[in-house]
Amino acid sequence: MDAYKTGADALFILLGGIMILAMHAGFAFLELGTVRRKNQVNALVKILIDFAVSTIAYFFVGYAVAYGVNFFGATSTLVAKNGYELVKFFFLLTFAAAIPAIISGGIAERAKFHPQMAATAVLVGLVYPFFEGIAWNNRFGFQDWLNLTFGAPFHDFAGSVVVHAVGGWAALPAVLLLGARRGRYTKDGRISAHPPSNIPFLALGAWILTVGWFGFNVMSAQTLDKMNGLVAVNSLMALTGGTLVAFIMGRNDPGFVYNGPLAGLVAVCAGSDLMHPLGALVTGAVAGAIFVSLFTLAQNRWKIDDVLGVWPLHGLCGAWGGIAAGIFGSRALGGLGGVSLASQLLGTLLGIVVSGLGSWIIYGLLKKTVGLRLDAEQEYDGADLSIHRISATPERETTFQ
Repeated sequence: MDAYKTGADALFILLGGIMILAMHAGFAFLELGTVRRKNQVNALVKILIDFAVSTIAYFFVGYAVAYGVNFFGATSTLVAKNGYELVKFFFLLTFAAAIPAIISGGIAERAKFHPQMAATAVLVGLVYPFFEGIAWNNRFGFQDWLNLTFGAPFHDFAGSVVVHAVGGWAALPAVLLLGARRGRYTKDGRISAHPPSNIPFLALGAWILTVGWFGFNVMSAQTLDKMNGLVAVNSLMALTGGTLVAFIMGRNDPGFVYNGPLAGLVAVCAGSDLMHPLGALVTGAVAGAIFVSLFTLAQNRWKIDDVLGVWPLHGLCGAWGGIAAGIFGSRALGGLGGVSLASQLLGTLLGIVVSGLGSWIIYGLLKKTVGLRLDAEQEYDGADLSIHRISATPERETTFQ
């Protein structure tokens, strides 16, 4: 029976890892559909290369930083428990690789390629796992202190803060240091609209992410005996709340509509194992409102050219999710309890500080040394031709007689 249990657990978490791996196709198509046509190839290539770099960084450095575990021993040791520890690494890698995938959407259309690969390696190898280890592996005693002081540790079941807020707040310094796309904001105060190049691809990316998110959330239980359908239904309710509010506030704009479910899902990750479904619905609805309002403010008033709105979507909705777990996870509002609002606030704040400061240092050094941005001619031509020497759709067919 033990063999069956370990095999079932390994398969359970492997299927979760595969579902989250598929979400990276969602990141790619969401970005491809949002950027202008001359930057579509770049969006596709970036997501894949970032995943490959993340794998190397997390395997050799990051996983050890977070969990104190490496895989350099004998293969006979690695296959223990049906290779459960290996597939657990794979599962958690797909979370870690979401950090550069999130950042990619914010810096789209004007960032150099190779400096972003270097930033990915350091973020996934050091910055992300540093906070991951604190939140999910009780490193450095922070969780013990919260538990002793406020009666409960910081709770983040599936990564509202650990993954999404960290990714969104890591993206913000990169966006600010890069500056806006040329022509986006004029000197006389006007804003040049850069509409999405392909709404169907944008919608496809959002749908892939939405479906994969049920692996992201449900399989965060990591073993079959801890799996609970409450997480799935809470995810469903949160994406519904986010969708409807984004639809109403965004005035039926498809860009807002299709980011609405993502906002809700980002926010519900932390408390999806604790909340009542009605609490999850409210959490998602508030997240939808946060995304629409803060995306509009950032783009139009503050002139922060965050192309996919990853800071409001992941950074702010993720932070809201960490706080919402402390609100709607409490018994007073129908949750299962075992959370402290103070712990949620401090844990969320620590994630923001670690990711924001780490990103500012990394991208600041890259800007001073090798530069972050394409030159004016390369940006005008587009990243597809400037970096990859090919466009997504050729202007004409070449025939040879």
